[in-house]
Amino acid sequence: MYSIKEIYYTLQGEGFHTGRPAIFVRFSGCNLWSGREEDRHKAICKFCDTDFWGTDGIEGGKYEAQELVDKIKSLWPLESKDIFAVFTGGEPALQMDQSLINVLKEENIETAIETNGTLDLPDKIDWICVSPKANTTIKIKTGNELKLVFPQQGLVPQDFEHLNFEHFYLQPMDSLEQEENTFKVQEFCLLHPKWKMSLQTHKILGIK
Repeated sequence: MYSIKEIYYTLQGEGFHTGRPAIFVRFSGCNLWSGREEDRHKAICKFCDTDFWGTDGIEGGKYEAQELVDKIKSLWPLESKDIFAVFTGGEPALQMDQSLINVLKEENIETAIETNGTLDLPDKIDWICVSPKANTTIKIKTGNELKLVFPQQGLVPQDFEHLNFEHFYLQPMDSLEQEENTFKVQEFCLLHPKWKMSLQTHKILGIK
């Protein structure tokens, strides 16, 4: 059984697939923070802005693999068969396994994962986006997209440039200093053109 916080149809808001329709499947749980505000001060990642605690969100609950895939299919517009599903969290690698991937493949669903990169992944995921966090050890060093929230104390973008990713993104940290952070990302990308800016357009548009 998979513990799911929420499942919903929206537009991808950030990174390479910005603007692309997708079913978002948010797993409960993370290995860098419990998800409870009272624990944030002792979390490895203290800036997380996502609610992944519990299973009480939209379409949240406990699912078996086929049940989860059937739910994904039910939320996709009927006129299109090219289903794109983004698995996120929390940390989806805590639960996402080969059994689920195999069912998704049988149903011809294109799969993407947004992970912190600290845990191993099953095979045959179509799109791997790794978002490194400070004070962690990255195990996933090959993928499609590396998306770094910037700035993070103790984390330097150049330290990741040797990794085998197709795209490198910097995303301004959403905080009280967001305007300043956005300027820092802009300046860094101009000086280091290997990197591209990613904005959280879903927040700008006011969508989920």
